Amino acid sequence: MRDRPTPTTTTELIRAAKNLSAAVGRLKFEPPVTHVYNPLDYAWPAHEMYLRKYGRSPKRVVFLGLNPGPFGMAQTGVPFGEVNAVRDWLHIEVPIGRPRREHPKRPVEGFACPRSEVSGRRLWGLFAARFGRAEDFFAEHFVVNYCPLAFFDAAGRNLTPDRLSTAQSTELFMACDAHLRCVVRLLQPAWLIGLGDFAERRAKRIFANTPLQIGKVLHPSPASPAANRGWAAQATAQLRALGVWEGGRTHPTRAASSAVYSAGLDRARQKRSSR
Repeated sequence: MRDRPTPTTTTELIRAAKNLSAAVGRLKFEPPVTHVYNPLDYAWPAHEMYLRKYGRSPKRVVFLGLNPGPFGMAQTGVPFGEVNAVRDWLHIEVPIGRPRREHPKRPVEGFACPRSEVSGRRLWGLFAARFGRAEDFFAEHFVVNYCPLAFFDAAGRNLTPDRLSTAQSTELFMACDAHLRCVVRLLQPAWLIGLGDFAERRAKRIFANTPLQIGKVLHPSPASPAANRGWAAQATAQLRALGVWEGGRTHPTRAASSAVYSAGLDRARQKRSSR
């Protein structure tokens, strides 16, 4: 009898994401939630490619986001997935499907989406400036969202999971907690860094009394006045204060690499202005 192949980190991450997608896909939500998008369903090929390209080995640091933004992961299937960052820096671009029930004010256009998600642009822009190549960032780092679902109300307004009632969030958070435990078990990070208050609180609750070091940086959302006052510099300072990152200036080759990403943003702006 032949031995079964040993599961790899990547295959286990893929299995965990599929299990999470199935678990949250069975849940029902009530008003004010009227539409729910699950990018792990309709944008699965892109998310799977993200896991296969960048989830192949243990990481020293895992960054934890909240849930998909309407112009980020909801469009590309990648956490904080601003279109230009995913295509031009992560080098992921595949056809994206559509949610089963789409809000007319929140269409999923995939990589043709003309809007740029500010949070994702800031996050991946910082990593591109500091590390240059995506491969160099992912050698020790990874980015994952706590919740894979995007929520909208009747007017198309984005609703984050922390605004759900306890009755609606209990089962959702149980599934998300289980997935995050699995990700941490597989990637074995020394640090779990919450992007914002909610992510840090969930991390502390899930991993209380464990050796995992937990920290927080300011969320890059433009809804945060503080984040609009030089988010990259503030996040870098916070990571240095925690001891997650060392000091030092960006290397010239890294700056040149991040310029490729910036050029993608410029092309997107030109396309929008010509419409």
